[in-house]
Amino acid sequence: MYSIAVVWTTSLYKNMQTNLAKEYQGTAEGDEAEGILRKCVHCGFCLATCPTYNLLGDELDSPRGRIYLMKQVLEGVVPTEKTQLHLDRCLTCRACETTCPSGVQYGRLVDIGRQIVDEKVGRSTSANVQRSALKNLLPRTGLFSAALAMGRMVKPLLPAALAKKISAKRDPGTWPANNHARKMLGLAGCVQPAMAPSINTATARVLDQLGISLLVAPNAGCCGAIPHHLNDVEAGHAMMKRNIDAWWPMIEGGVEAIVVTASGCGTMVAEYGHMLRDDKAYAEKAARVSALFRDVSQVISAEQATLSTMLQAKSDTFTSPKTRVAFHSPCSLQHGLKIRGSVEALLRDAGFELTMVPDGHLCCGSAGTYSLLQRALSQQLLENKVQSLESGQPAIVATANIGCLAHIEGGLAASSGTPIRHWIELIDERLADAR
Repeated sequence: MYSIAVVWTTSLYKNMQTNLAKEYQGTAEGDEAEGILRKCVHCGFCLATCPTYNLLGDELDSPRGRIYLMKQVLEGVVPTEKTQLHLDRCLTCRACETTCPSGVQYGRLVDIGRQIVDEKVGRSTSANVQRSALKNLLPRTGLFSAALAMGRMVKPLLPAALAKKISAKRDPGTWPANNHARKMLGLAGCVQPAMAPSINTATARVLDQLGISLLVAPNAGCCGAIPHHLNDVEAGHAMMKRNIDAWWPMIEGGVEAIVVTASGCGTMVAEYGHMLRDDKAYAEKAARVSALFRDVSQVISAEQATLSTMLQAKSDTFTSPKTRVAFHSPCSLQHGLKIRGSVEALLRDAGFELTMVPDGHLCCGSAGTYSLLQRALSQQLLENKVQSLESGQPAIVATANIGCLAHIEGGLAASSGTPIRHWIELIDERLADAR
């Protein structure tokens, strides 16, 4: 069906023609953008799956409309604040990439377009201060942890909109001893250790039961996605290089994989090879890192037979009433990493009953810093997502990304109070019951 759709589409529509301005001709950004633009056949399939187009109904707030805006800028048209606004409103959820029959790499194109438009248009002092604060606070685990602890202390005094973004403190639990021959390297992340340290610990315990030790490099941190998507490419690349330096001794030591539990971070780590392809000192190492990357669902799925045997040890796993779970598949998992159905299969295999989630392909509105920079649109998307997740009356909601978890948690708290967890925590608890 897919190949038929491609033939049908390309027979009706023509590939986009481009005429880059001289300042972009022969540059790495210009060449990449032009290659992406020329794949677009103007078909408009992307409109139906674009969250902002569905909300606003404006073609310029759709992937196709934004592609035209970026094409104009690359061809020499001077961008305006209106151009910048339409690009800012994009969630970079990449649902359009899943829909596109021509394989347009929209996510990479919008990164290039935003950087160029920001350089030409600039931002107000208040906007720059806000973005600078996000770039300097969120990626620094120690600083963010201190700010979060303070926020928890004064939470009752904060406005409701801000208070619901402050998660309750979670017990990380006990990390198992690293005594297995098989070893994998984990990304601790930046905000996750402060907001939900239990996720990484649960991952370590599950892998331990499967005969794998999870190692964490102390000097690694933010994957670089936060500054990168705020158009500070230099800072993003610096964080990527720091992580590579921290991981390299363990990579040379023979770790099997680099395991990431936050799918948003995973999407970035998978792109290290592409991001640093022109850096002579890091290109080869970055490509190796991307090759070793695995989302935690990929690692657990590869060991699913062993996991099933362990779970069968608990006889009432499949005889007692099943816990109803609504799984929210983050955009970074289903559209960025193209991983679909794996987590759901693991949860079902562990004895959970998955509820139907209408419009599961649509973004929850978190999208990194989007919920802070585009609050109105983000809130609309959150309300729609919460309604969708609650429609099947689940006992618990599960997800695969810390940003989505924190965002949806606030929406659920204001609605039904249904708890939300990372799916690996549910597997860890079920294994603990089996033990």
